[in-house]
Amino acid sequence: MTLKFLLSLFLLQNPDSVLTAIGIDQKLDAIVDPTTSFRDETGESVTLGSYLGNKPIVLMPVYYECPMLCSMALNGLVKALHVMPFTAGKEFQIVTFSIDPKETPELALEKKRHYVRDYGRAEADKGWHFLTGTPESIRKLTGEIGFRYIYDNYTKQWAHTSGLVILTPDGRVSQYFYGIEYDPRALRYSLIAASNGKIGSLVDHVLMYCFQYDATTGKYSIVIMRAIRAAGVTTILALVSFMVIGSRKKRFS
Repeated sequence: MTLKFLLSLFLLQNPDSVLTAIGIDQKLDAIVDPTTSFRDETGESVTLGSYLGNKPIVLMPVYYECPMLCSMALNGLVKALHVMPFTAGKEFQIVTFSIDPKETPELALEKKRHYVRDYGRAEADKGWHFLTGTPESIRKLTGEIGFRYIYDNYTKQWAHTSGLVILTPDGRVSQYFYGIEYDPRALRYSLIAASNGKIGSLVDHVLMYCFQYDATTGKYSIVIMRAIRAAGVTTILALVSFMVIGSRKKRFS
């Protein structure tokens, strides 16, 4: 079931469509306010700054009692995380927050337990956060990242699209991903880019050189000339290594 199908279904159910009021407006390089206050899944008051400083962040707006779309998006994220070599809580953090100010930390904790269990990595308990907030804090953060949503009186639900935002360790908007499924390779590259190269292996950084992020699609595509150059450098290094090893063998034979 695709996001396009879900939106079409939503459109059919809403004669006076609110679809024009929802969406994601890219605000690349925008900075989220670190002083904005939320409550974590334990009910403790936290600021966004609590999660900034050292690691890139996957920021995901949802609402926990969403009947379909949010669960599909969270499942899509877990599916991508299973494939990625990076682990939430180690190389990066995930901050999921509800757009519904009526939702509670108790509900957030229930969701956290479910998805951390599905994720199945030990570090995730400290690296994946589920937040709730006041109308003011929610509006502030969603405004900063360009996430538009509205309460639909026809369905008695929050109307919204689906996606996630990559933040740099200092809270700058780095990249966007749309829909309910996320390419693990693109997600890995986005975290490397957001960390300014502080995470990832040498191979990751070589591959990053060969791919380019397209802000209009939220995807990475290969840059042919870069790939050719990288392949050439790799070949030269391999030949040099072979020659060095060969000369050493002759010297000691």
